[in-house]
Amino acid sequence: METFTEKVIAIIKQIPSGRVMTYGQIAKLAGSPRGARQVVRILHSMSKKHQLPWHRVINSKGEIGLKAEEHFNIQKLSLESEGVTFLPDGSIDLKLFLFTPEFEDYEY
Repeated sequence: METFTEKVIAIIKQIPSGRVMTYGQIAKLAGSPRGARQVVRILHSMSKKHQLPWHRVINSKGEIGLKAEEHFNIQKLSLESEGVTFLPDGSIDLKLFLFTPEFEDYEY
């Protein structure tokens, strides 16, 4: 059986261009419904090593969770380059852009 971390990495790798998933959604699919903060930690420490599309992961409000202006802008521009649009309040319309795969779609 694979670890939570391995499952999170596999899920994030499968988020298609132009779509987003939330930290909590990923945690739930990986088997830990309350593990959103661990998803943040995994993204922070392993995105480069595993070439994760980290920019496609946002918070449950449809917002970019990064506070540092430089990283926020990189994430926003990366999403916009894939066709994701932002609402006037700066959030993403999750009804349009949220990727909601079936659990069975994942190959761990």
